[in-house]
Amino acid sequence: MDSWPVNWEALDALIIDFAKSENLIEDSSPPSSPSLTSSYHSRLIIRQIRRSLEVGNIDAAIDILRVHAPFVLEDHRLLFRLQKLKFIELLRKGTRDDRVFAIDYLRKSLAPCALNAYPEAYEEFKHVLLAFIYDKDDQTSPVANEWAEKRRYEIAGLVSSVLRAHFHAYNPIFSMALRYLMSIHKGFCFRQGIVSPISNLTERLLLEERDFPALPPESLYEAQVFDEVDIQALAHAVELTRQGAIDSLRFAKGDLFQAFQNEICRMRLDGAMLDELVREYCVYRGIVEPGMQTSSEPLKVNPPESGCCSSLDSSIDVDHSTAKHSNSETSATTDLSSMQGIDVELRFASEPTNNLEDCSPSGSHQSESSSLLRNRSKGAGERSKRKRWRGRHDDLDFISGVHFNRDRKQEVSTTISKGVECTSAEDKYEIVLQMKELASRGMAAEVVEEISTLDPDFFIQNPVLLFQLKQVEFLKLVGLGDHSVALRVACSHLGPLAARDPNLLKPLKETLLSLLRPNEEALVTGLPLHALATSLQVAFGKRLGIEEPQLMRIMRATLHTHSEWFKLQMCKDRFESLLRIDSLKENNTPVLTSLATSKSNIDSCTLGSSQATISSTTGVSDDSSSPNQASSQDAICDENAILKVMEFLALPRADAIHLLAQYNGNAETVIQQIFA
Repeated sequence: MDSWPVNWEALDALIIDFAKSENLIEDSSPPSSPSLTSSYHSRLIIRQIRRSLEVGNIDAAIDILRVHAPFVLEDHRLLFRLQKLKFIELLRKGTRDDRVFAIDYLRKSLAPCALNAYPEAYEEFKHVLLAFIYDKDDQTSPVANEWAEKRRYEIAGLVSSVLRAHFHAYNPIFSMALRYLMSIHKGFCFRQGIVSPISNLTERLLLEERDFPALPPESLYEAQVFDEVDIQALAHAVELTRQGAIDSLRFAKGDLFQAFQNEICRMRLDGAMLDELVREYCVYRGIVEPGMQTSSEPLKVNPPESGCCSSLDSSIDVDHSTAKHSNSETSATTDLSSMQGIDVELRFASEPTNNLEDCSPSGSHQSESSSLLRNRSKGAGERSKRKRWRGRHDDLDFISGVHFNRDRKQEVSTTISKGVECTSAEDKYEIVLQMKELASRGMAAEVVEEISTLDPDFFIQNPVLLFQLKQVEFLKLVGLGDHSVALRVACSHLGPLAARDPNLLKPLKETLLSLLRPNEEALVTGLPLHALATSLQVAFGKRLGIEEPQLMRIMRATLHTHSEWFKLQMCKDRFESLLRIDSLKENNTPVLTSLATSKSNIDSCTLGSSQATISSTTGVSDDSSSPNQASSQDAICDENAILKVMEFLALPRADAIHLLAQYNGNAETVIQQIFA
């Protein structure tokens, strides 16, 4: 199946914004969205309240609420839940004094609040009194749920949802987009019977638990009329029941996008794991420095299994039973043992020591070229642009349960040229970043020369990349008016490469057409240099034993399934612009478009051949295909009929459309047949 292109520059921007807004990097410049800066303090307060509740320190949480969010304590529905939890925590301590305090608290606070909280509160109050009789370890008691520690997490999630919406302290765009994309990916793979190639990543990163939904104010419980299109869009986007979507819209006072953000932020991520994936990506892309000052033993992240979409099993060993609550992004998101001085030894920074010890001084040409590259990369000024990763320092007291395997080491490829086999891991990394920088600036001839000197076999094994680089060189020469040299490049490289690979004939013809174009400047500015630079970075990095980040695999797979899912739904995603998903899919490649889907799959991470079959059987075409195909179902299925079937039968949009297609678009007939 063809590879799925990702706009890595757009992803870089989102991740930099995420790192700035979460204060993960040292950077004086603010994030692109001022609201993220203003909400950072609110998110810290919410995180502190959440953690206090999760560890059973109810008094501390109430004290913080009293200072920063007194409205929560004025809502008797929330106050009663907090007081009931405090009563249980007093009994949990088990001392005589705490039992006396619990009885006194029962009389003075819990009982009066139960009378005014909500209709069921007094019954709940009488029920919780059974905790005096039944022990906390009795799993068969009628109050086992009240004793369960999960109750802390439920209340913490509920209060967090309320505070997040009140303060508009939503997670950064990247964090919300990742939640949304992984949720769709998991749902798509489940419904289509596909084994996800990133399942071990998504299952550990996106937790099953969700925060409890915020309670709409009592004044909003009166009947309100919402557009059925909004109800269904929200329900299916974040997997809610229809009533759940209505309640969410009530809480957001009918604002669909605010309701969507509230629901997305209820999804819980393993925050420590996310931070590490982001840091790994930032180091790989040259956004931050590869190391930090540390006094602790570096933690080694091991290489993935073979294959471009391998899981994180060999990289991250998560004890899910201890991490599923404490690892959520909104709670203790920084573990990794004393975050003040941690240095994660990334995949590309660890290699067998014998590769460095057995280097022969012979081969002066290779050594000189390698040294030249290292000196150039260090003197190019690129390193000075990188930020320093500081990690999280706001939750240092709360350590979660992610553990990294410290035993296994990265095996560096043994097929590389002797020109770089003696180069240190850090220098290899700098070389790859320098090649990426040169490629992004359109210096294709220099890239080919440098890489060929370092590794003469690289372009033999990556002919499509060579074709792309020579294509850039050809177009630049045409843009400069040097047609004779450009044709020499075409005859020497482009022609022979296309002769060996028929897939390159079409892009070769399109490239030669540039000789007829009068706008020379457009030839250069229209080149997808950043996409080419990323493909080069991934391919050449792997030759040097530098594995691409896990986050790149996640984005490829989830963006692909997002597109496939909405093809099945036969509609556009109403929320993709809000989360910048559309910008992540933008791929301005007027010249190299056909190369992006060539058989080399240099920048690919596919879901397997079964998914291609699914796409072909749906009868849904790409945006660029004939409009008659896309409109064939529309002619049968009226939007109101689709919504009616979705509402009455609680079906996804695609299933509703297929049912309507079987009964000539008659919603009443579909419903009658199903119930019959």
